[in-house]
Amino acid sequence: MDLKTVIRSIPDFPKPGILYRDITTLLTDARGFRRAVDELVQPLAGAKIDKVAGIEARGFILGGAIAHQLSVGFVPIRKKGKLPYKTISQTYQLEYGSDDIEIHVDAVEAGERVLLVDDLIATGGTAMAAIQLLERAGAEIVLCTFVVDLPDLGGADKLRANGKQVTSLVQFDGD
Repeated sequence: MDLKTVIRSIPDFPKPGILYRDITTLLTDARGFRRAVDELVQPLAGAKIDKVAGIEARGFILGGAIAHQLSVGFVPIRKKGKLPYKTISQTYQLEYGSDDIEIHVDAVEAGERVLLVDDLIATGGTAMAAIQLLERAGAEIVLCTFVVDLPDLGGADKLRANGKQVTSLVQFDGD
């Protein structure tokens, strides 16, 4: 199965000129979803992972399934104000302005080896902020993994330039 065939492309979303890669069609395809999770876990064979961290919101779905397969805990990385307990936050730049993501102060312990998961990497801003946040909390980022990479936007290369290992299942060039 070619996972690209079960990822929907939506032109002009969320604004004109953007070709949005929608993994909800992958999530609703039982074989595709299972294969994606299995392939995201495969590079970790034999690696020691303590936690999986997923970026809101599709990273929660993928990360939860991966954490289950690895028999480890899951850390939700949420937008500011969404977590009920004490948090630490990281600000990052958007195309117009900035945003914040947070984790609970006790989400990871110093030295824990963490897998970072999200559905897609584009410019890498959110993923880099998640890495910085987790590292400030004491985590060691073992791998950053994504279903979709948009290599023309440079996000995966940005993470690699910062010393992170990055994997993805499919690439859509020219987006």
